Amino acid sequence: MGRGAQAQTLQLTDQQLANTNALNQQFLNSQQQTGNTLNSQYQSILANPGLSPADQAAVTAQSQGALSSAFGALQQSANNRVAATNNSAGFADLTDDLARQKGIAEGNQAQQNQLAFSNTAFNRQMAALQGLSGVFGVDSNLLGRTLGIPAELLNTATNGARSTGFFPSLASSAGGALGAISAGLL
Repeated sequence: MGRGAQAQTLQLTDQQLANTNALNQQFLNSQQQTGNTLNSQYQSILANPGLSPADQAAVTAQSQGALSSAFGALQQSANNRVAATNNSAGFADLTDDLARQKGIAEGNQAQQNQLAFSNTAFNRQMAALQGLSGVFGVDSNLLGRTLGIPAELLNTATNGARSTGFFPSLASSAGGALGAISAGLL
């Protein structure tokens, strides 16, 4: 190979290296921008995982309203029966029983609502931790332990030695492709 061809080869190699470095920098900038956006969103979910007080009030009002409506209909049916038969025998006992049953149903519904609110908050926290682990390729069990959450609650396999997620996979595949291009030029 002559000196001119060798100089041209070196120049093309340097140009390809500069292009590769520019492409890597674009990938890095894109990764950091996306990671920062996702990180702030996941951090927001972690800080405020549950339903808002307004949403909780709406759920409570809907469920309690449905119960009141059902028991109101039963009470009205009892009132209609007394009016139709003109016989009030057992009406007071029925009214007392309906009131008791309504109280029990309202208490059970309130308990179910509170449990659902807690489960929603917990599930959102776990989803945010999983999202963060995917963005940064960090083991979610490790993140959970730093927040004091037992690993068995996370329902994830321990993959501490293996980096997973979108960005590590992207970087790995981009690096392999760029390596193949560079090898083809030499």
